[in-house]
Amino acid sequence: MHTRMNSSTQTIHRSRNGQQSAAEGIRQVLEDEIADGRLVPGARLEEVELAGRFGVSRTPVREALRMLSTSGLIELKQRKGAVVATLSTERLIELFEAMSELEAVCGRLAARRITEGELSALRVQLELCAAAATNARGSEEADAYYDANATFHSLIYKACHNDYLANEVMHLRRRLQPYRRLQLRMKGRIGESFAEHKSIVEAIADGDEVQVGDLLRNHVSVQGNRFADWLASVNAVYGAAAA
Repeated sequence: MHTRMNSSTQTIHRSRNGQQSAAEGIRQVLEDEIADGRLVPGARLEEVELAGRFGVSRTPVREALRMLSTSGLIELKQRKGAVVATLSTERLIELFEAMSELEAVCGRLAARRITEGELSALRVQLELCAAAATNARGSEEADAYYDANATFHSLIYKACHNDYLANEVMHLRRRLQPYRRLQLRMKGRIGESFAEHKSIVEAIADGDEVQVGDLLRNHVSVQGNRFADWLASVNAVYGAAAA
């Protein structure tokens, strides 16, 4: 499967760190493009094409692809080269299950530790989510809500005051980002998501850590009929390997 590349060709300049610096820069750009859906699961990554795009030799490109492979974002296949990883249904379920539990822990800690300033920022972001939800009619507007939603969750991570936990859940969120975007394109899901946000903020403000944990776990998890609909959309868009 092929996908469109970023229209603005980016050149990675080498600094004193030479090839390693170039490789890290390329890795970061490609990771961002995988996370935001510009490079979709199944897309091939050609070394020669990437070297030309970034203005480097194939050596740092090869190293960047190796790093992405180590993190699980791409797969290195014989005769096919590098391909953006497509998660199996089983793996998707596992990762969503893990993320829902991590989000629940962040929420419980935030209910105990959030400051007045952080709570005010969360309320402001809730209003921005409301505006994005009201305007969400097509896929572009759905992506705008996704961005507002991501910031909303990041504020909860910050309010848990546990940097290690926040970094872990952020890493997992980025890994699942292309698939989470599809959740918000399902009919009625944005409205449901915003209503859940409101309840989450109220529970955090009340300091009800048990309620916050339950709300966030259910908010993030994919289950029941919603799971079947979501999985159908994943298979239709990405051709997820598994069933």
